[in-house]
Amino acid sequence: MEENFDITVQELKALIEKGEPFNLIDVRNPDEFEEDNLNGTLIPLGDLPDSLDELEPLKGQDIYVHCRSGARSDRAKQYLLANGFDKVHNVLGGIMAYRNM
Repeated sequence: MEENFDITVQELKALIEKGEPFNLIDVRNPDEFEEDNLNGTLIPLGDLPDSLDELEPLKGQDIYVHCRSGARSDRAKQYLLANGFDKVHNVLGGIMAYRNM
């Protein structure tokens, strides 16, 4: 399996239910995060360039990125890959799909 595969919301739910720590980044806006979140780290997509130093320790680890529908998180994934992160996974469908399971 390739390292930068996308995951389904069902796979994300399984990760959450395991109860083991994993790196989940939410690239939505603060108001969206406050309304409904999965306890990921909030880094709005527009703030991602200024957050690379903060994320540096995660290089080499799996990072799962989600947003409302999967579009912003896909852009975040591509940005992180272009900046040296090598195990980045987009959550397909985002929180909308997660809540509609």
